[in-house]
Amino acid sequence: MNRTQHQHRRGLPVIATTILAIGLGALPAAARQDQGTAEPTPAATYFCALQRVDTQFVACDELTGNGVPAPAWVDER
Repeated sequence: MNRTQHQHRRGLPVIATTILAIGLGALPAAARQDQGTAEPTPAATYFCALQRVDTQFVACDELTGNGVPAPAWVDER
């Protein structure tokens, strides 16, 4: 056999693997919505006014605001 036929035989598994990998990557994804918890959080059952304690936002006795300082015009507790 000549040298080009050996190269084609070596390349065939590489090409087949590449095509298979591309084909598997093109399959559709399956997802579903997370059901979450059965009990509502206390903040979801009633409205709590946003207030501040020193420089922190507070609502329903829980710190909110992600650490951003509350401005002076927000009611203080």
